Amino acid sequence: MSADLSRLLNAIGLLGIGTVLALALVDQIWFGELPCPLCILQRAGFFAAGFGIALNLIFGPKPSHYGVAIIGAVAGGAISMRQILLHIVPGTGSYGDAVFGLHLYTWAFIAFGLMIVGCAIMLLDDRQFSRAEPMSMRLKVLPLTALLVFLALALGNIASTVAICGAGLCPESPSSYMLFDNMPL
Repeated sequence: MSADLSRLLNAIGLLGIGTVLALALVDQIWFGELPCPLCILQRAGFFAAGFGIALNLIFGPKPSHYGVAIIGAVAGGAISMRQILLHIVPGTGSYGDAVFGLHLYTWAFIAFGLMIVGCAIMLLDDRQFSRAEPMSMRLKVLPLTALLVFLALALGNIASTVAICGAGLCPESPSSYMLFDNMPL
């Protein structure tokens, strides 16, 4: 696989991560489902995994960049599994509405697993790590778009977390934006 093909696949992967983060923000803003602390940590796992993929787009593919993505996905997957295990016992309830029969934390666990497998498959081809070729003109738009979308979503989710948690610890089951509750009118 050439470095250009690797960048293209990494850009598609980063857009996939961006899609997950965008859907989380839509669920939060449009449907009013504020994320719990574990949900916020899962978003951080998506950011960490996306950061590794973004490094591949900026500096060219390197095994260490895939390592960052895998570590982020493993951490996010562990947090997702923790939330699944909290709600797997009958009668304990769940957090948020189900989408296609599964809750968002279950979908997050699946997405983290797919990221780990995807990075592992990308690591199997050593040719992408040879001297990086200049990015062709047709591939410049997609990686740049993926990076900008990811950056915008990262900043949006950071602002959202600050609005929900304020300057302290996040509430266990948030019902409003703490930052705006404490503002005098």
